[in-house]
Amino acid sequence: MRKIILILIMILPLTAFSQIGTKNYIDQNFIEVTGKAEMEVIPNEIYLRIIIDEKDFNGKKQLEEIEKLMIGKLTEIEIDISEKLAIKDMVSNFKNYWLKASKIHSIREYQLEVNDAKTAGLVFQGLESLGISNISIDRIEHSEIRKFKKEVKIQAIKAAKDKASSLANAINQNIGKAIYIQEIENPFYKALEGRVAGLSNIVVHGYSDKMELGKNPEIEFEKIKLEYSILCKFELK
Repeated sequence: MRKIILILIMILPLTAFSQIGTKNYIDQNFIEVTGKAEMEVIPNEIYLRIIIDEKDFNGKKQLEEIEKLMIGKLTEIEIDISEKLAIKDMVSNFKNYWLKASKIHSIREYQLEVNDAKTAGLVFQGLESLGISNISIDRIEHSEIRKFKKEVKIQAIKAAKDKASSLANAINQNIGKAIYIQEIENPFYKALEGRVAGLSNIVVHGYSDKMELGKNPEIEFEKIKLEYSILCKFELK
């Protein structure tokens, strides 16, 4: 029993000493700065929402016929239908039929991906010429957005280091290694990320209920803005 007690007594002072000897970064002289960087990216993935409703054609065309016309027009615009067009939903007005004995008509919703504003404009114009006018822009993205995010974060941390070095040099001191790094969340950006935040992000010139054939509408998309802030603490020497 005495041997065990003696060993414990010997270990405890050593442990206490090692804790005292290790400096927490808070106990060191340091400089704290925030680095910011931003980038604007032109979207190259534009997702359009297209709705075909038989009711818009006053019973003169059925859904399959309208769909065939739409696919023909999109193919004419040189859009790869197999890759870019997808059916999202299909419904029929059975409820109204039983309650009001009205004629059944079908509705189908599609998602179409285009890669630039010019093609989006051609889709608006081409489908309008067929009588398909229920088209909206669902969201805009970029295929390399992750790479761009990484680049902006790297620029932000470099900006933090430059700022810290400049401030330290002003008082004839230098900075050492980074002892703390934290990415500052940007809730506003997260709310806008990956989607169109209202019609203010889209400007359409020359588009009306009946577009003038042969005249392409000019569609401009607001650039995707990436903005990051990095909090850094550097040793101050």
